[in-house]
Amino acid sequence: MEKSYSASYAAAGVDITAGYRAVELMRQHVARTLTPGCIGGLGGFGGLFELDCTNMPHPVLISGTDGVGTKLKLAFMMDKHDTVGIDCVAMCVNDVICAGAKPLIFLDYIACGKNVPEKIAQLVAGVAEGCVQAGCALVGGETAEMPGFYPEDEYDLAGFTVGAVDKSRLLDNSTMTPGDVLIALPSSGVHSNGFSLVRRVFDLEHDPEVLTRYTEELGRPLGEALLEPTRIYVKPVLALMEQVTVKGVSHITGGGFYENIPRSLKEGCCARIRKADVRTPALFDLIAKVGNIPERDMFNTFNMGVGMVLTVAAADADKALAVLHENGEPGAWKLGEIAAGSGVELC
Repeated sequence: MEKSYSASYAAAGVDITAGYRAVELMRQHVARTLTPGCIGGLGGFGGLFELDCTNMPHPVLISGTDGVGTKLKLAFMMDKHDTVGIDCVAMCVNDVICAGAKPLIFLDYIACGKNVPEKIAQLVAGVAEGCVQAGCALVGGETAEMPGFYPEDEYDLAGFTVGAVDKSRLLDNSTMTPGDVLIALPSSGVHSNGFSLVRRVFDLEHDPEVLTRYTEELGRPLGEALLEPTRIYVKPVLALMEQVTVKGVSHITGGGFYENIPRSLKEGCCARIRKADVRTPALFDLIAKVGNIPERDMFNTFNMGVGMVLTVAAADADKALAVLHENGEPGAWKLGEIAAGSGVELC
C-alpha cells in the first residue's frame, strides 16, 4: 500500500493515499463493533461473518438499506460529522427488527467530493457507535472520492444491514384483534426524515445562522436539537419479544403515522389513537408554528415524538411496558388501541 500512489489520479482530484489513511483512522472504531462470528478484518473485498444457527433450525435472513437524507445538509452547515453515522445505522436496523430479526452485520457507503481522512473517520465513528447500540458488527464498507460529482466539503452516507431470525419467530399479525394495545417508544426528535421540509421551514439556505441560535422553546440551539441522532430500538424490542408476544411493529419514518403504522396492521384492523395521548415534543410544535403546517401534514411527515409503535394483547400491555422500562425504554407508554377498520384514526 505504501508504494501505491498515482500522480495522474491525484491531479484529477482523487488521492488514493488519503483513502488508506482514512482506513487506518477508522480501525479503532470498527474494532468496537466486532461480535462473535466476525472473520478477518478490514481490507478484504468482502466482509465475512459466520452465522450461528444453533437456535435457528430454519434461519431467515432479513436485509435493510437506507441513508441519512438531507439531514446531512445540517451536518455540513454545523461542521459536525460524528453523529449522522448513528442515523444511518438506525434507519436500517430499526427496519429489520419490525420483522423480529436481530441485526448481525452492517456495511456503510460514503461518497465524497474530497477524502479528508479525519472527517471520514468521524463519520465511521458514528456508524460504529450505532452498531454498538444495535449489537451488530461493522464488517466492511466503501469510501468513494468523486471530485466533480460532489462539492469538496460534502458527502453522502448510506448503509446496509442483514439480520436473522428463525422462521417460526417471524412477526405474525394474524392474531391481531380489536382491543389490542398500541405501545409507543419515544423518538429523540425529527430522526432522519422530513428534513427537506425542515430546511424550508427555517429557511436554512438563506439563514444558516439560525442553527446556532439558542431557542427558548427547546432549551438549546435549534441545530443541536435537529441534529440529535435517531434512536436505535433494537435491544429493548428484542428483549420484549423474548417475554411477550408482539403482534406488530412499525418504525415511524417518512410518511409519519399515516403511512407507517398501517404497514404492521392486519387487514380489517385500524390503529385508533387519541391526539391527547401523543406526547409531542416542543420541536414539532415549533416546526408547525414557524412553517404554518397543518396538523395532518405534520402527522403525515414526521414521527411527532413516536419513533416506534408496538402492538400487543391488552392482557400483555402492562408486562410489555415493564419489560421495556427495564431495558432502556423508561419513556414507553400506551398510545392507543386496535379497532375494527383500516389505517389510522387520530381522534
